[in-house]
Amino acid sequence: MSDRITLSRLAVYAHHGVHEEEARLGQRFYISLTCALDLKPAGEADDYAQSVCYAALAKVAHETATTRRFRIIEGLAEAIAAKVLETFPRIEDVTVLVEKPEAPVPFVIDGVSVEIRRTRHG
Repeated sequence: MSDRITLSRLAVYAHHGVHEEEARLGQRFYISLTCALDLKPAGEADDYAQSVCYAALAKVAHETATTRRFRIIEGLAEAIAAKVLETFPRIEDVTVLVEKPEAPVPFVIDGVSVEIRRTRHG
């Protein structure tokens, strides 16, 4: 599928991480979604109902990130991907990028990220 809807860098404040301090203090994360689906019917008909609501995508990502605690961002990415595919039947596959800009590593870095891609049929 070559059609895509992209949600870029949704900022969330959550308490994910391996360390006790991360669970206690929390930190900012950025979540991006790239969703593959057939947008031709929506585009040809200029019909919102034949697409996917961007706000609803953001809500799913935000709620997943803020209502559960994950020790690793890989777990967060998996949970978001599963919820997107469960919630939006039009989406055939989703790529989830989770960025952790304040990762506690002993080096100067811009951050770390995990990107996964999950398909409805596979």
